[in-house]
Amino acid sequence: MQLFVGLGNPGSKYSQNRHNIGFMALDQIASDHGFSPWKSKFQGKLCEGTLGGEKTLLLKPETFMNLSGQSVGEAMRFYKLESADVTVFHDELDLAPGKCRVKKGGGHAGHNGLRSIHGHITEAYQRVRLGIGHPGRKELVSAYVLHDFAKADEEWLDDLLRGISDGAASLAAGDTGRFQNAVALRVAPPRSSTSKPANPKPAKTANSKPVQQQNQPAKKPAMQSKPQTEPDTRNALQKLADKFR
Repeated sequence: MQLFVGLGNPGSKYSQNRHNIGFMALDQIASDHGFSPWKSKFQGKLCEGTLGGEKTLLLKPETFMNLSGQSVGEAMRFYKLESADVTVFHDELDLAPGKCRVKKGGGHAGHNGLRSIHGHITEAYQRVRLGIGHPGRKELVSAYVLHDFAKADEEWLDDLLRGISDGAASLAAGDTGRFQNAVALRVAPPRSSTSKPANPKPAKTANSKPVQQQNQPAKKPAMQSKPQTEPDTRNALQKLADKFR
């Protein structure tokens, strides 16, 4: 059994915040893969389903971000899970918008939701880091993550969430490489080229004339016309006299 946890804050006020991208990821998975309806349990919202033949629980803690670990720890104890069975989806300031990286273990990098989870289940769980970009200055971070995604973010955000859903079964099966490939195919699909290269121009060298194109004979130089002479109208006597002049 796998436990997928999405981080965010409860309530419509926060639903479109950058900090709530973890909630958004789980909502997409639940919708696309036919999970059960959400129900209140373990201080959060929980639903159940199957991904790649693996029973999977989706949990959105409603304790607010800073106390997320309480909800996760309670669910783990109830289902007798280990930290290695848990995957947490969260916003990541240090990744460019739309980027997705999987990481196991390590520090919380100042993320309050991860800090809380560390304290309840240790750091030995898997994270799916979802890039939202950085506002540029540390003092702007709080307002930035608690602000809604901009209109310009809608396209890449939709691609990212759909890619996460596409690869969810691979993630549940432990194939993180295939999961990340599924995300990449949505966010940055390969380009297919159908255009043919233009016909190249005749090559030129430093001391040569352009190469003649095939099937086109070289033009012959124009024939020069001889100058025309006027007819001789002299009689025989005049011609003879002109010889001795």
